Parts: sequence; C-alpha cells; structure tokens
Amino acid sequence: MITAYQIAIIAAGVFFLNALLTGVWKYQQIAASETGTAHPYVDIAHRSSLLYSFAAMLIATFVEISQLSAVVETVATLMLVVYFALAITTYMIQGLVQKTDNQLREITTATRVFMWSLIAAEIGGFVVLFYGVLVAIGV
Repeated sequence: MITAYQIAIIAAGVFFLNALLTGVWKYQQIAASETGTAHPYVDIAHRSSLLYSFAAMLIATFVEISQLSAVVETVATLMLVVYFALAITTYMIQGLVQKTDNQLREITTATRVFMWSLIAAEIGGFVVLFYGVLVAIGV
C-alpha cells in the first residue's frame, strides 16, 4: 500500500516537473509575443506548479512527523494534492484555450461548488495534518 508520505513526495516531483515544463511553455509564449508576455494562465500554471511542489514537500514533512493513523494521513494528503493537481490542470486548460484572463469573472454553480470543495479539502486536509504534528510534538 502506498503511504501518505510517498503520495506527497510523488506529488512534489510531478508538480516540480510540471513547473519546469510549463516554464518552457511560458518562455515560448514570451519569446513569440510582441509584448514579451505569456498568457496569464500559462504564467499562473507555471507558478502554481512550482509553489505546490514545495507545498507537497511540507505535507510530506508533516506526514512524517504526525502520529495520526495511516488512513487519516492518507486521506488528508490526498485531499490536498488532488485539489492542487485539479487547480493546476484548470490553469493549464485556461492557458491552452486562452478565452479569459480571469476564470472567476463569471461564476457558475459548478464553479462555486468546486471552489468551496477546494477550500474545504485544502484547509481541512492541512488542519488534520497540522493537528497530527502538534500532537506529535506535544503541544
């Protein structure tokens, strides 16, 4: 069975590799642009991939320290990294289609549900792991 730690480490690697690849995409758009800029969502996909890769390493560290059950740690880790991946994927799609520079300008019911589920999953997943760390260090 794959552990929460392994999930977080693999996610960090995938997100970092995606950051490198979207960096190439961003550079190509900058080089081809008269204004010297990439589409905003290409830039966002690149930056979010980079930041989420380091966030995944933080998650791995918290999992390593936490004393919660393996199931609880795995669920919390999956909640975080799955939503990180969904966010990055959404940014990449917006960068590909180039129809908007603000995907939240016109919020639909589906967008609202997704955003609230993302908020709950990311904050909830982190709070669980942070609680596990606090318990482990005796706070």
